[in-house]
Amino acid sequence: MKKILALISILFALNLSAADIPQHISYTQIYDFVDELANDGIIEIHSVVKPYSREYIAQKLQEAKAKEENLSRRQQKDLDFYLNDYALELNRLPETKVAYRSNNLTLALIQPAFHYRDSLFRLRLTPILGAEFSYNKKGHPANRTVGADFQGTICKYVSVFGSLRDMAFQGELLSRPAYLNNFAGYEYKESEGQTANFSDSRGGIKVGNRWGSIGLVKDNIVWGDNYHGSNILSGRAPSFPMITLQLKPVRWFQLDYFHAWLTSNVIDSTNYYVENGIKKHYRATNKFMAANMLTFTPFRKLDISIGNSIIYAENNVQPAYFIPIAFYKSIDHTLTKGIKSENQNSQMFLNISSRNIKHLHLYGSIFVDEMKFARFKPSNKETNPISYKAGAKLSNFPLKNLYVLGEYTRSNIISYKHSIPAISYTSNSYNLGNYLGDNSQEIYAEIGYKPIRGLSLSVSYLNAKHGNEYEYLRRDERNVNQISNIISQKFMKDVVWTNTTYSFKALYEVINNLYAGLNVMYSDIQTQNPKSANIPGEIRPANGAQGYLDLYTPKFFQGKNLTLNMMLSIGF
Repeated sequence: MKKILALISILFALNLSAADIPQHISYTQIYDFVDELANDGIIEIHSVVKPYSREYIAQKLQEAKAKEENLSRRQQKDLDFYLNDYALELNRLPETKVAYRSNNLTLALIQPAFHYRDSLFRLRLTPILGAEFSYNKKGHPANRTVGADFQGTICKYVSVFGSLRDMAFQGELLSRPAYLNNFAGYEYKESEGQTANFSDSRGGIKVGNRWGSIGLVKDNIVWGDNYHGSNILSGRAPSFPMITLQLKPVRWFQLDYFHAWLTSNVIDSTNYYVENGIKKHYRATNKFMAANMLTFTPFRKLDISIGNSIIYAENNVQPAYFIPIAFYKSIDHTLTKGIKSENQNSQMFLNISSRNIKHLHLYGSIFVDEMKFARFKPSNKETNPISYKAGAKLSNFPLKNLYVLGEYTRSNIISYKHSIPAISYTSNSYNLGNYLGDNSQEIYAEIGYKPIRGLSLSVSYLNAKHGNEYEYLRRDERNVNQISNIISQKFMKDVVWTNTTYSFKALYEVINNLYAGLNVMYSDIQTQNPKSANIPGEIRPANGAQGYLDLYTPKFFQGKNLTLNMMLSIGF
C-alpha cells in the first residue's frame, strides 16, 4: 500500500494533463463505432482491455475528425454525434436543446444532462431511467431502472465518478450464476411472487497523466478481444472494487494491472457477528485477485498481449501481488511450497489482435488455467484445461455500412474450476471467464447494417453446446490415493445442453443518452441425459435432462420459443 501511495505522490508532482473516467462497457454503441474506425484504418486502438477511458475515446474521435474526408456520410454524422457527447473531455460544453445555458454550464431536458466547466472543475450529471419488457409463450418478465451517473474532473488530473442504479424485476430472473447466458449478473434481493429488487453501485477516483493512471474503482472489466463474450475476463460478474494501474510510456507498450477484492460466497466459520448474544451471522471468506496484461505492438495495428493472474484467499492481502509486472505463480510457489501447502489459483493469458488488413480485424485469445506440455502429445489422454477463442470482423467492405463477424470459442474440461471453492475463478459465484463455463463450445456469427446515424440493425446466429458437468476432484472419491481421471475425459463426451438461437436486433440512439431497442429471437434450448457411465466427480441432476435444463436455463427460455424484447432507456 505504501508503494501505491508513493506512486500517487509522484503522479501529483509531475506535469499532469489527462483525467481517466472509465466509459462503462454497457455503452456498446461507442465501442462499436471506435472499433469500426480502427478496422477501417482511420485510427489505431488497443482493444484487449476494456473499459476505455472517456478521454481516450475523445482523443480517438478527434483523430478521426482530422481524417473526416475518409469517412462515409453516415460515419461523419456518427462522429459529430459522439464528439458532442464527449465535449467536456475536449474542454467545451456540448451543444444541446437546453433549458438553461451560461458560459460555464448547460442544463438540458432533451439530451437530459447537466454539464459544468471552469478552469478547475468539470462535471457531468445524467439521469438513468429505463424499462425493459420481454414476452413469449412462457411469460412476460419486465424490469425498470432508476438512478443517476456522476463524472467529475479536478485540475485535469483527478477524476471522481460514480453511478447508482436501483432496479426492480417482475417475473422470473433471467440471470443466475449457473445459467448459460450472457446477461449481466447481480446479487438479487428476492421476494415472494417472482419479484426481485437489486442495485448496482459503481464509481471510483483516479489520478492520471498522458502516459498512465492509477485508481481505486468499483467497476466491470473485460480482458480479451471479442464480440460475443470474452474467455479471459468477460465482465458478466457483478462489479467489484479494485486498485487499477495503466501505463503507456511508449507507443509500442502498454501495461494494465489490477488488484481486486472479490466476493467468495464461501462461509468463514471463524468470522461472524453475534446478535443479542445468541444468533451468529457468518461472514464470507476473503478473496482477492491480482492480474496484469502486457501489450506489445511490434508493428502498427498488431497487438500481442500476454498476462497472468492469481486468485487467493488469505486473512489479509499479500503485498507481493501488488507488484504490477510479476509472474504470480512463481511468487505463489515461494510463499507456499516451504510448508507444503496447496497453491493458490493462478492463470495465464495470451491475446493477439491484428488490423493490418484494412477493414478486417483478426483476433484470438487463450486462457490457460493449467498446462503441461506432455498433455499435447497424441498418446496422452489428458487435456490441458485451456480455453480458446478465435474470430474475425469485416467492416465496410465490400459494401459501406455493412459488417460481418464470426467467432469460435472452446473451453476444455475444468478450465475455470478449482478444487477449493474459496479460490475458484468466480466472484459472487459468477464465472469470471466465458459465460458457457468449461467443457463447452460456441459458434457465433453476425451480419449488421448501419443505414443512418445512430441506428444499428443486425441478424445473428448462435450455436452453443455444453458437455458433462464435473467437479474439480484431485483424488478419486473411492480411493484417495488414486488421482482423479476427470482431466482425461473426452471433451464434451456427452452433449447435455444445446442452444441454437437466431436473432434480429435493432438499436437506435435517438439523441445523446436516449436509447430504444428491439430484439426478436427464435431459440431452441434443449438438454439430454448423458449416454456414458457416471464417474467420480461428475455432477448429474436427480431428475435427468430436465434437471440440466433447470440448472442451466431459466424456464422462460427452455425449449423452443419466439421471444420479443423491447427497451427504452435514458442512460445505460
